[in-house]
Amino acid sequence: MVLMLELDEKSKLLLTLIQEELPLVERPYQALGEKIGLSEESVVALAAKLKAQRMLRQISAIFDARRLGYRSCLAACQTAQEMAAQAAAVISAHPGVSHNYARDHKFNLWFTIAVPGTSSLQAHLDVLQTESGAQIVRPLPALRVFKIGMKLDLTGAVAGEENKPAADFETQPAQRPAEKDIRFVLALQEDMEVRPDLFAPLAAQLGTTPAVVLEWALAARRAGWLRRVAGILSHQKAGFVANALGAWRVPEERIEEVGNIFARQRAITHCYQRPVYPDWPYNLFTMCHGFEMAACNKLIANLAMQLGLNDYAVLYSTKEYKKIRLRLFTGEIEEWEKAHGL
Repeated sequence: MVLMLELDEKSKLLLTLIQEELPLVERPYQALGEKIGLSEESVVALAAKLKAQRMLRQISAIFDARRLGYRSCLAACQTAQEMAAQAAAVISAHPGVSHNYARDHKFNLWFTIAVPGTSSLQAHLDVLQTESGAQIVRPLPALRVFKIGMKLDLTGAVAGEENKPAADFETQPAQRPAEKDIRFVLALQEDMEVRPDLFAPLAAQLGTTPAVVLEWALAARRAGWLRRVAGILSHQKAGFVANALGAWRVPEERIEEVGNIFARQRAITHCYQRPVYPDWPYNLFTMCHGFEMAACNKLIANLAMQLGLNDYAVLYSTKEYKKIRLRLFTGEIEEWEKAHGL
């Protein structure tokens, strides 16, 4: 059972804004304080307290793995229910698996996996299927992205969401960056200490100055490598205990219309078009997070009625087996490949 904490209004506002981004300036907490109406010292103290309480799981750079040369996909896995925990353990041991959930469906394990662009994603899935004893593993790569942004509003008052247009998304990964750039990725992807001069320890680690780190981060954001530097919320501790995967069967000619409508919903954090199979006919996926299942059900039912969509499924997570930030360029996935003969 997850212990939920009572939060005051300033904490809710800070948690909402820090998910959006930590500004890429030398004193990011000072910039956040100006939005919240608190001093830099107060914001640092509050952020440190929320992190110590594990309300904030991590503060780090969030990179676009595909733009940095990785291939990734969501996978739906069907396994015997009595073997689900054992299968999940095998899947979670893969260093490229960042999320792994049990869901209430015949496809009872759902995980996300990423591998270097030179690797065969299907080969990794084949090994996981064999070693886990899964009956079926369906790869569900994103064909089109309408929205991506795990940013939950605790205030009910902050407008706007990251909405990534389909034109920005390509199915093939970009190339691996140069080694000098990988050094920065390796440093910035790790959890950062809460302190006024946020980038100073990273600069010292890299043998440079905070100004150079910021210059690289701004260039990486322009290149599409870096999405943002932000705080990652422990959403269950914040009260978002309902996690609903909406799977929709949408006529092909309505995909763009419906995807854009879904993307405008604040409670929907992700919206993707994905491939279909004879045993999985749903081509549009949404993720909805709410304080209770009833709220997610109501939103999904209202959208279905509004859009005239009658063929859909709602899958709730029943157990979280793994949830981490994917660590890029560590060599762990390549070591897994060698150990499994790939």
